[in-house]
Amino acid sequence: MDNLLDRALGLDGRSDRWPLRGKLVLVEDCVETGGAFVIHHIIKRFLSPQSSAFSNNSLILVAFSQPLSHYDRVLRKLGCNLVAQRDNNRFLFFDMLNLRFPDREDAKIGSSVLVSLFEKIYNAVCALSAENSCITIVIDDIALMEVVANGSSDSVLDFLHYCRTLTSEFDCSVVALNHGDIYSSMEKPMLMLNLEYLSNILVRAEPLATGSVVDVHGQLMVFDKGERDRQGTSGSKIHNFHFRVKENSVDFFYPGGRG
Repeated sequence: MDNLLDRALGLDGRSDRWPLRGKLVLVEDCVETGGAFVIHHIIKRFLSPQSSAFSNNSLILVAFSQPLSHYDRVLRKLGCNLVAQRDNNRFLFFDMLNLRFPDREDAKIGSSVLVSLFEKIYNAVCALSAENSCITIVIDDIALMEVVANGSSDSVLDFLHYCRTLTSEFDCSVVALNHGDIYSSMEKPMLMLNLEYLSNILVRAEPLATGSVVDVHGQLMVFDKGERDRQGTSGSKIHNFHFRVKENSVDFFYPGGRG
């Protein structure tokens, strides 16, 4: 059975062009149903493509939630060696875990941290672009980025707007993970609404509507906004399917089926 997530993201074709190029992919999850496996899957597919045309791909991982050792361990199980990719200059890791969080009295410090981070990302993208690399930027936790910004959602949104401009300026892709249920006291916070508006593809990991089921860990909704044609008709597509996370892989299947 073909991979339903690959199909939903447009990664199942044989194009010589990375299908997510020029796009922002937003992954939303919750406590009951984590979505980090989607990030892992995209990293693996980007760095371990089937076509030799993608051999010059370069990935920048901005880590707020997990150290390099975690990603190296997880991706090795999926058949992707991040250390080897780093040694080949195809993988850059920006460790944001050891930052000293700013005092609440000085919100400007948190904002300046993100400004400095974007400058580093921009310089890295410029250098990789000069080598004709296809570039993907992965941000592993927007919620923790907001903590670094001392709770300033405006600073986070500005940062992501800047990253969004890179998709058009350098034709790279941006993939980011956010936790939808940390805002449970609010109906739909502006940060989430703006992030969803900015995204080209929204991937939402949710628990099953019918409750827990043996061997089914949750459901994925993938909303690809697509592009409008000359008649103004939207090319958007929505995919819904279930998933089961295993030790070295993830199974995707339609309700009632098995991967």
